[in-house]
Amino acid sequence: MKMWRTFAAAIFGLTLLSAAPARALAEWDNVPRIIAIADLHGDYDKFVDQLRIAQLIDANHNWIGGRAHLVQLGDVPDRGDHSRQIMDLLIRLEPQARRAGGYVHALIGNHEAMNVTGDLRYVSAGEYASFATRNAARLRDQLYRASVGEMRRHPPAAGLPAFDAAFRAQWDSEHPLGYAEHRQNWAPNGRYGRWVAGHDTVIRINDTLFMHGGLGPSFANVGRQTMNDAVRGALRGRPIAAYADILDNQEGPLWYRGLASNAEESERANVEAILAQNRVQRIVLGHTKVASTVLPRFGGRVLLADIAVPSGHSDPHAFVIIENGAVTTIHRGQRVPLDASTPAATCAYLTRVAEIDGGTGPVATLATRQCAAATAQ
Repeated sequence: MKMWRTFAAAIFGLTLLSAAPARALAEWDNVPRIIAIADLHGDYDKFVDQLRIAQLIDANHNWIGGRAHLVQLGDVPDRGDHSRQIMDLLIRLEPQARRAGGYVHALIGNHEAMNVTGDLRYVSAGEYASFATRNAARLRDQLYRASVGEMRRHPPAAGLPAFDAAFRAQWDSEHPLGYAEHRQNWAPNGRYGRWVAGHDTVIRINDTLFMHGGLGPSFANVGRQTMNDAVRGALRGRPIAAYADILDNQEGPLWYRGLASNAEESERANVEAILAQNRVQRIVLGHTKVASTVLPRFGGRVLLADIAVPSGHSDPHAFVIIENGAVTTIHRGQRVPLDASTPAATCAYLTRVAEIDGGTGPVATLATRQCAAATAQ
């Protein structure tokens, strides 16, 4: 199936109208207000709610954020059904923000890279359906014939299958209507593939570093522009030899989870190296769900903004605002100052978030553990 996906990408890699922005920078200074929103996975309504709470858009979804910078930390697509709506909104907001003196940063996450390169394990049925056009059946037939032709020219090691009705039915189930258009749009020169590859993976704004996953020790001292160029080059089929595996490297900026999941004692040296290399005070990440709110680690020097929502609990639509140097979590629309400089401060922060949740739930449990640890010290 992977061979067919790759071939489909080649067949349908037609140049479509693209909204690729001008080449992005890797650093910005003197930004008065930063809003960081993590993984969305097709949840358009959540994104719109977050933008409205942050006062970045009006009722017509136009930019009203002035000089603010919005950082979307990657992983817009997959799992949910409305990734396309989110990307179209980001594409619309980018020039509006620039005209107002602000900026929209749509960072590249591992799921953006997966969609461009044809790893479609997490694409939902509704997502494919959102791409289907009036020509969906014809395009799927065209893809089927091309795929069969490719298999005949290059038979698999197990031999050719019987291209009968059962085979076609199975093939159709794996390539629903909209699949062909999805691959057109996500191809490196398609509307969304090209747009994604015009963005950055790691950026610095003021004293904060933003990226999707994190950086392992082998990437801690690599420059931001080097990583950004390597990711963009790989997505465009022109990899940089020294970082040819950057889209899949588990220590690279799209995949590393150690800043979120490793014990702080074992990860501290790596955190210090990243902060020193980039001359920043903190790192804001998505990618790894650990808590049901924005979670500080390493005394607030790492902020985890990807929100875990356990079964039976509602999504708090939590995100980060950094305004004039002060860090705030927005949790269920309420502002909570995020001070994690000491264990006691972290206890107070989590306790306040738990109170917004009604004093029960996963954050309350986390606050209890944190406060007990702070008291024991």
